[in-house]
Amino acid sequence: MGSERQERMKALGVRLRGLRVEAGLTGAVLAQRAGVGQPTVSKVENGRMVPSGDVLGRLSGALDLDDSTAHELRDLLGAVEDAPETDEVSDGNAAAGAILDEVVRSARLVRSFQCVVLPAMLQSAEYARHVFESAPNSSPEAVGRAVAARVERQSVLYEPGRESVFVLTEAVLRTWPGSPSLMLAQFDRLLAVDSLSTVRLGIIPWRRAVPVMPRHGFTLCDERAVVVETFRGERVVDDSAEVTAYEETFNRFEEAAVFGMEMREHLIRVMHEFRALADATTP
Repeated sequence: MGSERQERMKALGVRLRGLRVEAGLTGAVLAQRAGVGQPTVSKVENGRMVPSGDVLGRLSGALDLDDSTAHELRDLLGAVEDAPETDEVSDGNAAAGAILDEVVRSARLVRSFQCVVLPAMLQSAEYARHVFESAPNSSPEAVGRAVAARVERQSVLYEPGRESVFVLTEAVLRTWPGSPSLMLAQFDRLLAVDSLSTVRLGIIPWRRAVPVMPRHGFTLCDERAVVVETFRGERVVDDSAEVTAYEETFNRFEEAAVFGMEMREHLIRVMHEFRALADATTP
């Protein structure tokens, strides 16, 4: 992370902490009122995370800020986002995906479409390790921390009152890192997660035409924001018209997908292919 960007993140964090202290709130209470994870408040205040516009808006609302002060925080966030991202250190690159993880954690309804990489909330630790290692200039220490944080955040899948819907193209199942054995373990996790009452997992088989040509993966968080994933990182969109457009697109992908027993049968067939591949590559 470039020093200029880091300094701007610290400035945002210091200002937010000051406003929280003035309001007489602890970080845990602010997080609860804002509907975000307590680690989110801590990371933002310590300059270790750039909040999305939606998260910052929730924090401002929980602090009951006047329009002028809320606008000041938005300006500080804008300054962070405008800062150059050159000369990033390994921690910054390995933490790619942290924004997505935190925004998802604060949502009650998550709908994710992916066409190449498995959704962050479904990745096994080893799969996630390959995802983070693919970031430029990643270090083993930073990758380890990022993997641990991602796995910890996946606990929200088991929380009552939440709903998660994942739609994948078959290409996601066949675009694999590491080894066939890694993917076999990953498929076991998908089957386990699909058994949760809080999760729906769908697959668009390759034999079925997609209703829209997918350009990238995206994750809808409630009806307020969508996280768009690109090679350079993530972009949080909270414009209502854009969010609605992504919702309509997700609905079309969801209609094309198979769920339930049909999905599980399809996943098991792909598993058999990977098991044969694993046997063929074993000395």
